[in-house]
Amino acid sequence: MQPDSPLKPPRRSRWRMPLATAIFIAAAAGVAFLGIESREQSVAQLKDKAAERAVPTVAVAPPAVEQSVGVLDLPGRLDAFYQAALFARVNGYVTSRNADIGSRVKAGDVLATIDAPDLDQQLSQAESDLNNAKANAALADVTNQRYQALLPSSYVTHQAADEKKADLDAKNALVKSGQANVDRLKALSEYKRIVAPFDGIVTVRNTDVGNLINTGSSTGAEMFVVADVHKLRLYVNVPQTYVPMIPKGTVGILTVPERPGKKYEAKVEASSGAVDVASGTTRMQLIVDNAAGELMPGAYASVHLTVGNKHDVLVIPSSAIIFDKAGLRVATVGTDSKIALKPITIGRDRGATVEIASGLSPEDRIIESPPDGISNGDKVNVKEKPNPANAPSTSVGPPKPNKG
Repeated sequence: MQPDSPLKPPRRSRWRMPLATAIFIAAAAGVAFLGIESREQSVAQLKDKAAERAVPTVAVAPPAVEQSVGVLDLPGRLDAFYQAALFARVNGYVTSRNADIGSRVKAGDVLATIDAPDLDQQLSQAESDLNNAKANAALADVTNQRYQALLPSSYVTHQAADEKKADLDAKNALVKSGQANVDRLKALSEYKRIVAPFDGIVTVRNTDVGNLINTGSSTGAEMFVVADVHKLRLYVNVPQTYVPMIPKGTVGILTVPERPGKKYEAKVEASSGAVDVASGTTRMQLIVDNAAGELMPGAYASVHLTVGNKHDVLVIPSSAIIFDKAGLRVATVGTDSKIALKPITIGRDRGATVEIASGLSPEDRIIESPPDGISNGDKVNVKEKPNPANAPSTSVGPPKPNKG
């Protein structure tokens, strides 16, 4: 019996280890590939999102079509239809005062009287000088008649007759001079009575009984101011743009703060016809009937004027206008969602909105608030402004009958 032979170790396959390594490498490569692909997809998504966010979203809407008629509110000042400041023409003292502020007076009413003794004495002296001149002229006239009667008989010379004729002419001239001086002082004496020049109300009184009146030192303050307030003048400054829209005869509505709720008609009567350089406005005068006496001269007032021609115009928000070195433009969006900048001219500025005179059409889609830095051809995301006419109705219909 042969002894057992020793066991031989099993033979290892030389392909087992390389196969495992290959599987490991393939798995690692797959994981790496998936990671790279996922990263590329993430990067692409980020780029898409960044590009999408870089395109601005804008709200667009077509221009509104409205009538070019609006209301222009302007501040103004009321003034009396007629107003006169009364000054003294003679020196003296106020002896009486018959009117005070707020007094209603008629034309010719005596408001105050002035005692002027100096003027009275001057008038008395002038009348005496006039009487003396008349007496001398009468004597010269008699003497001249006598000389003229004796001249044909040669009892007097021609020289003497001519002298008497010239003396008569000189005496008559003195009479005329004296009469003119008397008339002047009498006319001046009439100014001792301060009278109302027309029907009205006394708005200012700067004198009282006993006050010294001295016209020789300076003009001084007026004694009275009388205003005719049955009508009032309203002065307003109209911006240059609106002047052609407010012709003579335009009727406005006047309101004053001291009478809330009350309205008065004011009619345009005149225009200065010039533009003030400092303010760029034209001064206009309106007439207001004040028969009831409710309005006061000098008061602040507000007038509402209907301006504009009754024709359709395009109206856009003021925020839609772009003003730069290229001038006034509006950003519009075409059907390809790209920007098109259009130059425009403004017809009338309403404040929050403006009327477009040229440059737009009703079919244009304008950007109401264009972002900064946009230019022609830029891509945008369009957000259409909802049309109120297409909004769903929120009205509640009639209740359904209860069949139960």
